[in-house]
Amino acid sequence: MDRRDLFRSAAAAAVAFSSDALPRLQAALAAQGAKPADSLAIDEDFWFQVRHMFTVDRNIINLNNGGVSPSPKIVMESEKRYLEISNMGPAHFMWKVLGPELESVRRRLAQSFGCDPEEIAITRNASEALEIVQLGLDLKRGDEVLTTDQDYGRMLTTWRQRERREGIVLREVSFDVPAQSMDYLYNVITSAVSPRTKVIHICHITNLTGQIFPVKRICQFARPRGIEVVVDGAHAFGQFPYKRDDLDCDYYGTSLHKWILAPVGTGFLYVKREKIAKLWPLMAAPASMTDNIRKFEEIGTHPASQRNSITEALTFSESIGIERKAARLRYLRKRWSNRLRTLPGVTLHTSDDPEHSCGIGTIGFSGFSIPKLAEYLMEKHKIMVVPIVRGTQYSGLRVTPNVYTTLEEVDTFAETMETIIRKGPAALGLA
Repeated sequence: MDRRDLFRSAAAAAVAFSSDALPRLQAALAAQGAKPADSLAIDEDFWFQVRHMFTVDRNIINLNNGGVSPSPKIVMESEKRYLEISNMGPAHFMWKVLGPELESVRRRLAQSFGCDPEEIAITRNASEALEIVQLGLDLKRGDEVLTTDQDYGRMLTTWRQRERREGIVLREVSFDVPAQSMDYLYNVITSAVSPRTKVIHICHITNLTGQIFPVKRICQFARPRGIEVVVDGAHAFGQFPYKRDDLDCDYYGTSLHKWILAPVGTGFLYVKREKIAKLWPLMAAPASMTDNIRKFEEIGTHPASQRNSITEALTFSESIGIERKAARLRYLRKRWSNRLRTLPGVTLHTSDDPEHSCGIGTIGFSGFSIPKLAEYLMEKHKIMVVPIVRGTQYSGLRVTPNVYTTLEEVDTFAETMETIIRKGPAALGLA
C-alpha cells in the first residue's frame, strides 16, 4: 500500500465512522443565525446537538472535566484511525507517514494561539511543557523564584526540587479567594519582587478556584527588570478567548485534553523565538537544534495517533466558537452556584466577574469534611467532583462541567447538595 492508497483507505474509514459531526454542528449553528453568544448559551436545542457528538457514560455525572475531558466522537475516531495506520508497520507509517504531519498540528496550534509555528512545541501535557521551562532556565544558587501557594502542586514540586538540589530560593505568596480585583492580584505579585527575583511563575487561571490572573500586566512589569515569567495555562486554552498578544508572555504551557477536547496526553509549550536558544530541553537534544523549537520534543518513541488528532479537536472546538463555549460554561457555572449560594454555611470561592472566572467553580460547605463529601457524592449519587482543601485558607468542591454536560446533570448536583445541606454533616457522617 503506497501513501495515496493509505489515505484513500483512511478517508473511506472516516466515512464509515459517521464523520458527519462537523457538518451537523455547522448546520446547527446556521440555524441559530447571528444569535449572540450569551443567547446561544441558553439555547438547549443547539447544545443538544453538541452533546450528542460525545460518547460518555451518562450514569456518571462527570463534573471533573477540569482534570481531563472526554473527546468528541470525531476526535476519538481520528485517534483510532491513526493508531490502526501506525500498527500496519510502525517504523514506516508512524515515523515516515504520520510523523511529518505533526507540522500541520503545529501550524494549527500556532494559528489558534496567535504565534509563529516555530514557537510551538507539542508536548504530552501542561506539566511536561512547564517543567521544560522550569528545569531549562539557567539559575544559580540564591536566585529567587516567585510564585503563589495556590499554583499547581506539580509545578511547586518542580521548583522545590531545584531548591533542594541547586540552592535556588522559592518564595510563595498568598492571595485572597476570590480576589477582589485584578489590581489586587497584580500588587500581590509585584510587591513581593526583590532584587534577587529572577523568575515569576503564575497561573493564567488557577486549577483550585478558577481565578484568572492579569498575566499581561505582570509580564510587562517583569520584562524590563530582567525577570522571566512562566505562565501555567493548563486550564485556560479552549475555555475562554485570548491570544498570545493578550498575554505578552515569553513562556506558556497548556494541556489540550481539558478544554480543547483533544486526546488524553496532549499539550503544547510556547517559547518566544528569541528565548529558545537559551532554554535547555528536558531531554537531551543535539547542539544543532539549539535554536529549534523541536528540541523540546526529543522524548523518544511515542504514539502519533494522539498528537495527529489534535487538529480534529481544534476544528471541533473552533466550529463551536470559543466565545460560545465560554458563554455556555459561565451559564452552567452560574446555574448550579445560584441555587446554592444563599444556603446556610455555603461560601463561593469563585468570583462571578467574567474578568475573573469562566467555567471552573469552587464552593465551600461549613461543617462538612470536603474529602468525605466528594466521596459520598460519587459513591451514593455517581456525581464526580474534586475536593479542594487549602488548610485553614479555604476548602470546597471544584465543579467543572463541559459543553456536553446537560442541564439535568447540573441541576441534579444542585438538588443533591440542597438535600445534603438540609440533612447536615452529622446525620450523614460527613463531618
